Amino acid sequence: MLATIVRRLLQTIVVMLVMSALVFVGIYMVGDPVSMLASPEATEAQRAAIRASLGLDLPLWRQYLIFMSQAVRGDFGNSFLTGEPAMRLILERMPATVELATVAMLLSVLIGVPLGIRAGLKPKAPASRLIMTGSVLGFSLPNFWVGLMVIMIFAVMLGWVPAGGRGDTVDIGGLQLSVLTLDGWKSLALPAATLAFAKSAVIIRVTRAATRESLPMDYIKFARAKGLSEGRVLGVHLLKNILIPVVTVAGLEFGQVMAFAVVTETVFRWPGMGKLLIDSIITLDRPVVVAYLLLIVFFLVMLNLVVDIIYTVLDPRVRLDSRR
Repeated sequence: MLATIVRRLLQTIVVMLVMSALVFVGIYMVGDPVSMLASPEATEAQRAAIRASLGLDLPLWRQYLIFMSQAVRGDFGNSFLTGEPAMRLILERMPATVELATVAMLLSVLIGVPLGIRAGLKPKAPASRLIMTGSVLGFSLPNFWVGLMVIMIFAVMLGWVPAGGRGDTVDIGGLQLSVLTLDGWKSLALPAATLAFAKSAVIIRVTRAATRESLPMDYIKFARAKGLSEGRVLGVHLLKNILIPVVTVAGLEFGQVMAFAVVTETVFRWPGMGKLLIDSIITLDRPVVVAYLLLIVFFLVMLNLVVDIIYTVLDPRVRLDSRR
């Protein structure tokens, strides 16, 4: 297992190098950040001075080498707009995104696993068909549309919760958390439910498939033959085995929520990393965009490794060294 972890870390370095080069070149081709920073009345000399102060007058390859030489020391450059370190800006927004993603995935699992088991036990029942229809809607409806609809219903028409923002937060060890306040939960409810609506559809379908696959197995038949109650058969023997694919998918989906909650955060004005990324792309704030994507790539690779390790814990028959 140790050799596999070391190999994954080496692969992570290669992936991050390739990603940084692609992003750096891509943003360079989009436009000139000086046009965003300089006033419309600025002279060409003033624009050239801004470009030189940011190092944008250097050749692209040299800009990239300077960036990477600083990145290996943990310095990803300063934001073109604020002048603050890019990674600090991202880390300040990270707790909000982690909080949103965690609550959304917990809701997805709490909703998706019971409904998936119900749909797998009696696939032809009307309730099961209704569950699967709901999962299809979860796949099909775009997040921004679902977000706008829940804002219109629960925030505008009913007035139960705010339409955006994060609400009150509590400082815990330097981290601002909204889950510890009632106002924070009100602000968190709609964006978390919007993300959970889509992710629970994935959990439902995976759980249903795993349930249908496990029901004919001998260990389920033997447990029923021993006279165990249906609740014990489902809650112990069945649930333990279907958790393997569920945990794998839930872990990967958590990474996707972390990386791609951009639209939801923008719709609900949630002050997370996704909204910061959108603002940085609009203003061509290159250091922030590159630092964000490198952090997300590292997070996703590490998350995949953790999921693999959890997989081997749940099913000792699978060894980490043998998995692709």
